[in-house]
Amino acid sequence: MTNVLHRAPLAVLPVAVRGDGIEIVDSAGRRYIDACGGAAVSCLGHSHPRVIEAIQRQVQQLAYAHTSFFTTEPAEALADMLVEAAPKNLGHVYFVSGGSEAMEAALKLARQYFVEKGEPGRRHFLARRQSYHGNTLGALAIGGNAWRREPFLPLLMEAHHLTPCFAYREQRAGETDEAFAQRLADELEAKILGLGPESVAAFVAETVVGATAGAVPPVREYFKKVRAVCDKHGVLLILDEVMSGMGRTGYLFACEEDGVSPDILAIAKGLGAGYQPIGATLLSNEIFDTIVGGSGFFQHGHTYIGHATACAGALEVQKVIAEDALLDNVKVRGQQLRALLRERHAHHPFVGDVRGRGLFTGVELVQDRESKTPFDPKHKLHAVIKSEAMKRGLMVYPMGGTVDGRIGDHVLLAPPFITTSEQIETIVERLSDAIEGALGAIGAIGAKA
Repeated sequence: MTNVLHRAPLAVLPVAVRGDGIEIVDSAGRRYIDACGGAAVSCLGHSHPRVIEAIQRQVQQLAYAHTSFFTTEPAEALADMLVEAAPKNLGHVYFVSGGSEAMEAALKLARQYFVEKGEPGRRHFLARRQSYHGNTLGALAIGGNAWRREPFLPLLMEAHHLTPCFAYREQRAGETDEAFAQRLADELEAKILGLGPESVAAFVAETVVGATAGAVPPVREYFKKVRAVCDKHGVLLILDEVMSGMGRTGYLFACEEDGVSPDILAIAKGLGAGYQPIGATLLSNEIFDTIVGGSGFFQHGHTYIGHATACAGALEVQKVIAEDALLDNVKVRGQQLRALLRERHAHHPFVGDVRGRGLFTGVELVQDRESKTPFDPKHKLHAVIKSEAMKRGLMVYPMGGTVDGRIGDHVLLAPPFITTSEQIETIVERLSDAIEGALGAIGAIGAKA
């Protein structure tokens, strides 16, 4: 028995005791390729010596100092590095302990900005169906995953959810990418006009949708059209790059590839690579100047914001990524991963889509490839795939409810940036075997035959 309240309290979990490159080793000596980085976190793999040394140096010098009394050198240096690399309108950084906190801070920043600006009527937040923005109440409220939200609906603030830019599921037959993007931008504008532009604070979106739908990239021009609608009506654009940012797509900030600059941007997972808990919210100079010129302080805070040791670890992570040119590897290995998966499953009756950017890839499973009909959720195919993959020494990040929060199955892959060509081949081999094992376990292969 365990005294830990685990996510699934009745599950019997192996005990992780050591990390070695892209592998985790358990107490029985079994090795698992971490092909999902935990939850797209471990971008440098496990036990990277430079990061460990940087954390040790900081702990020996100063582990923690409360930010109401002090700033610290690693926090200042990390902020400088992020601002230098970020879209140029983002001039300030607020450090937190993770992605949900980063999104909570983003929502509060947006609200306080309009209060300070003299527009207190702007209270509505718009987001998208099948989005995920975190598990705190504010982040859960704007998230669009119906299954996650349902038990807590009485506690959640009002939010409005629009059609996601999910080409495999939402783009109409014969509809061009341009027309699809325009239709979604028109839907956003119609919602803003319906609510009243003077009442809308922000539109919130994951640049590349992560866990809930499985590495769904936007079609080209989508975010440029969204940015134009937001600008037209004075609405802030908040981009959630908690999972897709910090190099995961091959760009330090995923929105670089889309040619847009948000007003607020949230990052976390790959920022510190799992070596210490850390996240951050980047904000525009306009928002910063408005708040500083008004009340003079951000009415928000947590005990561990700007944690010196976490910032030192994250700073070294980002130095390693830059100095080792790992974003180049992310792009090349990501292309290899999707190419191998598509080649392997080109005619597979149950593999509907392979998608993503960089080392951020989703594989969607369907009962019928032509109609894109999902499997019956009673099978919990995603969970069976996870189990079969673990048996084969492979960690992947599957999820159900891909289509609407209830039906649909996908597998998310987010290997470390240091992954080699040979390791990508092994990941594809083990995942393919796990998919076949899972399909056989639920009786799908025999039924199709």
